This record gives sequence, structure tokens and C-alpha cells, in this order.
Amino acid sequence: MPTPRRPSKIDAKKQRLLRRRLLLVSLLMLALTLGLWLSGCTHDSADPAGKLVVGIISYDTADTVEKYERFREYLAGQTRAIVELEPAFNELAAVEQIQRQVWSMVFASPGLAAIAIGSQQYVPIFTMQGINNLRSVIVVRDESQIQTLGDLANRTIALGEPGSAAGYYLPLYDLYGLTLAEVRLAPTPKTVLEWLDEGAIAAGALSEDDFQNLRSQFRDTKFRVLHTSRPIPPGSVLLAPTVERNQQQQIETAMQQAPSNIIGDSGYIPNVPLPDYSQLIELVEKIQPIESRIREKPAVLTVEGG
Repeated sequence: MPTPRRPSKIDAKKQRLLRRRLLLVSLLMLALTLGLWLSGCTHDSADPAGKLVVGIISYDTADTVEKYERFREYLAGQTRAIVELEPAFNELAAVEQIQRQVWSMVFASPGLAAIAIGSQQYVPIFTMQGINNLRSVIVVRDESQIQTLGDLANRTIALGEPGSAAGYYLPLYDLYGLTLAEVRLAPTPKTVLEWLDEGAIAAGALSEDDFQNLRSQFRDTKFRVLHTSRPIPPGSVLLAPTVERNQQQQIETAMQQAPSNIIGDSGYIPNVPLPDYSQLIELVEKIQPIESRIREKPAVLTVEGG
């Protein structure tokens, strides 16, 4: 019977190295397993579940943010998410945030809603409070000789910022076919009336509601409505396509069950049908080919060959 071979010093050293490696791998696997277990245990109701950026339009930032603060706190508590308010000073800034999908949620005016739904796949979840049969008006000074839209040819007019249905999209659609001396874009509805009061423009567009609320601030000037548009649907609360389905359901449930004072301050209505934006989306698409021309002088509001 052969005598067993005693392991050499080199073999014993290799075995010790192998055992150390196996022990190190086992310890690493144990640490990884423990880390994953602790991560699952600590992700409870105290941890935030992502971040929601809520976009709002504000001509007066301080007042608007204060009005939505209780909503922000409530939604953060209900969804366990970090909720931030981000006001935009006008519709143009809001359009940029929507196109970049920076805003997870938007309290959107009708024009913004049409853009967000039509081209950025935002989803409406609640109707905003608003005036039934909201309309756009084109206004002139009362003593003006202008009597029809055709009389605005080769004149200077003011529109609102892109993104505003009443101040921009509807009047631009109604002015289609005209050649204007200049189109000015007013940052606020009040600016339109200020320019008209100063005689800097021949006519200006804004919502009928804004006109009625602001006209009394110009006691030395009387205005006249030259043209009134078709009805405009109310605004909506929208969610970005980046919001996950489960979180969307959480948000909708929380907003549906919110206290009445929070709903009132935020301006949405939980239990009414969502607006139909199909016609407004179609209108926005029709005027897009002439948008590039409004900054030209003169501004020819027609499509080449049209």
C-alpha cells in the first residue's frame, strides 16, 4: 500500500489563501444582503417617495405661493413625496417648463392645457374653477375709428404671451389673413390696457373676464370691445407623463378627498367632467405655421401660398 503524500508548504499556503478568499466573499455577500434588508426596512412612511414639482401661473408670486402652501403640505403628507411649488410669471415661462416636462403637476390655464395635452402627453385629472363660457375679446379705445377686424390692417396690436388661449391663440386665429404693422406681446393683461391707454397700440387682446376686472382702473380712458371670440373651455390640473401610474392614483385620491378649504384655495373641482380640449388643440395647431411671423414688421398673418 502506497504511503500518503504529505502536503508541501506551497500547497498549504494555497489552501490558506483559498479559505481567506472564500471567507471574504462570504462576508461581502452577507454585507450586501444585510444592506438590502435594512434598505427595505427603513423605507417606511417617514421617507419621501420621490419629488413632485407643481407648476402654477402667477402675476403676483407671493400671494399665489401662499394660496397653494396648504395644498403643498397636504399633498406631501398624503403621498409621502417631496412637493415643491414653482410659480411662472407668465404663460411663456410656463410653456417652457411644460415642454421640458420639469413640472410633474400643472394648474393649467386653457391654452397651457391644450399645449400640454396635445404635444407633451400630459394627463388631465381635475377641472379648474373658472367662468362658464370664457371668451377672448379684442379691445380698442372708445373713440377709435376702427369698427371691424379688417380695419386693423397695417395697425399695431397687442397679444398676450404664447400659452394664453384668450390673450394669444384665439385672437391670433381670429386675425388670420391680416397684415399688421406690428404685433406686441404683453406680459400681463393689464399691460395690454396700459398700452392702449397710452395710445401705443390700436387694439389689444385679453380675456373678457380680465377686461371687465381691469377696465375700472383706467378712469380717463373708455374702451370698446371690437370682437368677441368663441367660448373657451376652463383650465385643468394636469399630470406629466413622467408621473408613475401608482403615484397618479395616490394624487387623484388625495385631491378628491382633500378638505374643502384646500380645494377652494387651489381652485380645482373634484366632481365635474373634464373639459374637452379637442377643438382648442386643433386651433392651436392651425395657427402654429404663422407664429413665426408675428415678430416680423410688418406681420403677415397668413401661410405662404395660402
